[in-house]
Order: sequence, then C-alpha cells, then structure tokens
Amino acid sequence: MNYVFISPHFPSNFKNFAVGLNRAGVNVFGIASEPYELLDADLRGSLTEYYRVNDMENYDEMLRAVAYLTYKHGKMDRIESHNEYWLAQDARLRTDFNVFGFKNEDMAFAKLKSAMKEKFSDVGIRVARGRVIGDYHDALGLCHEYGFPVCIKPDSGVGAADTHKIRSEEELGHFFHVKNPYESYILEEFIDGKIVTYDGLTDAAGNILFDATLVYEKAVLEIVEKNADMFYYVDRNMPDDLREIGTKLVQAFNVRERFFHFEFFRLPDGSLVALEANLRPPGGHTMDMWNWANDVDLYAAYGNLVATGHFTAQMNTPYYCCYVSRKGVHPYRFTHEEVMARYGGNVVLFEEMPGIFAAIMGDFGYVIRAAEYQELMEIIQMISVTE
Repeated sequence: MNYVFISPHFPSNFKNFAVGLNRAGVNVFGIASEPYELLDADLRGSLTEYYRVNDMENYDEMLRAVAYLTYKHGKMDRIESHNEYWLAQDARLRTDFNVFGFKNEDMAFAKLKSAMKEKFSDVGIRVARGRVIGDYHDALGLCHEYGFPVCIKPDSGVGAADTHKIRSEEELGHFFHVKNPYESYILEEFIDGKIVTYDGLTDAAGNILFDATLVYEKAVLEIVEKNADMFYYVDRNMPDDLREIGTKLVQAFNVRERFFHFEFFRLPDGSLVALEANLRPPGGHTMDMWNWANDVDLYAAYGNLVATGHFTAQMNTPYYCCYVSRKGVHPYRFTHEEVMARYGGNVVLFEEMPGIFAAIMGDFGYVIRAAEYQELMEIIQMISVTE
C-alpha cells in the first residue's frame, strides 16, 4: 500500500496519521515545502521517502513529485492531506493519477457553499436562505428581503476566513469597498443558534465506522468580533435527529474512507439548519479530543483501516472532552496554577497556541475531560471566569 501524504507536518498533530499508517505497514510518502531536517523526528521516522517542493501552490511541482514517487515505488494507492486548504489539489492529483477518492468532478459540492446548499436541499434538510451575490445592488436587494443582519462569506472558503456579519447598508457598502475582487461571495440570512456537528469516519464502501458530535458555545464570528474566549466539547450523547440527518448527508456526499464534519445550527425551537459540509477531519485538537474521550488511538485505527479495511477502535465515549481557550487580554479570576491545583487530573493538555490560530483558539488552550457534564461545566467555569 503506497500512501502520498500531502503536508504531513501541518497541523503538527497530523504527523500522527503518518505514524499510524507506518505502523500498519503502509508506505508513507510525504510531500511538502518544509526542509526535511525541520520535520518532527517521529514524522521523519514514519516516512518511507520525503519529496520536498519549493512551492506547494505550484501544481506542476506537485505533479512531478507524485510522478517521481510513482516511477520509483509503483502506483500510489492514496493521496491525502486531511486538510481543507489542499482539498481541491488532492482531488486534482487523484484525478491525474487515477487514485481512489474524490476527483475533480466532486469538488463543487466539497468546496462551494452554494453547491453544498443544493445538496442539503436535495435530501430535504433545511438551509439558511441565501445565494451567490453579484454587485452591491444585488446584495442590497437580498438584505432588504432577509433583513439585517446578514452573513457574507466566500463561496469557496476555509473555515471562517473573510466571513462578515453585516448589520446595515453602510457596512454592506464598506464590505464591497474592501472585499477581494477575485472572490465569489455568498450572502445568507443570519441564523442565531448553537453550532453542533455530525462527525465521523467511513470505510471505503461508505459505511459509517463511528460517529460523534461537537457542541460549540459560540459561533466563530462572535469569538473574533468580541475577542471572546471559547469552548467546544465532544458530547457523550448523540441526538437522534442529528444522527438521522447526518447519516443522510454521508450518503449524499458519497463519503468513502474519509473523516467528515457536518455543521448545523441548533435553533431555540430545537430544529436543525444545515450550515456546511467539511469532508475532512475537524480542525484544532478534535482528533486528539476523540482519542481522549474514548481512550483510543484514532490515528492508528485509521492506519489499520487503510491497510486492512478493518476498524478496531471502540468508540463508547466514556468522557466528555472539551477545548477551552484563554486570551492574554482578559483578567482571569484564577491563575493557571490554581486551575491545575484543583483540576490537574482532568487537564490532558495545556499549550500556547500559534499566533495564526489565536484570534479564534485563544493565546492558550486547555483540553479537559470529565465523565459527568456538571463537572465539565465546573472546570470550564474556573478556567473562563474573569474578574
């Protein structure tokens, strides 16, 4: 089994995919622009070969890299980055080398929010009203139809980048003054609800091997707008309606041997509105949080799945697992030392976050776990409460 791992060093915890694949007997070939000597030692030890390119955005370089590895080692069986940013390039490489997985023709519904909305609607799932917009007057007409505020974001975007909450005609005008002229944007009615997810992994036939759900305390727009702290957690309980809708979407999006991350708004009346589909693992430490919530190694389980077709991890979720942020600008009532003195046994990770993630994930992040919901909330409160 030959597996091309695109950008295996970023994010840093994704090196564990290479480790798991290697332990399962898979030949792992890394391609990235990072100097080999700067790769993590565990990652270097898990790679059969590493091909360094000057610019990962240069498709010709990436094409030549896969061609070289194919010439030297034989046909590649998988090409994957597990990264939203490289999703379209992964598909292009799979298309050119006829490798299992999403191809070019699958990228519209995998990348374009407008196409996702069509897919959601096709299976009878409610979506926020909205569409791709043209000029200012086209957008203004929709604003008058939906009412302010509205949400504007790139039709093909990564995460919450370049996403705007527009409250007035003046803010709409400012957006059109500063927006990327080469980007296509979608405008939607603003939905006020809690974000929940349906996540998991499928085998090569599209069978769901495990599913999970995350609950987010705040929307990303609110976190950035108010420079607020945030937390999100792996819930021990899966609502029936979420599983029913999520299962339909896994089939509709033809998810095969992939992690998936479908996002929804949970409205105050309890109903669900589909937000977007992400056909890759959730970001941040969510993979690790699943491990800590279940006392398993999903990286190893994924490697075994690719190598043998079998999934062996037992995903019973005996713990809630939560990421809680802190930002340096806030005066917290309890010091880090006080938090650790009281709840150190529940803290499985504490780290300083890289600057590129700090606006959303905070300057510092705790990952905590607890068997009971009440204890989880007590720990979150101690970490988050300010003077």
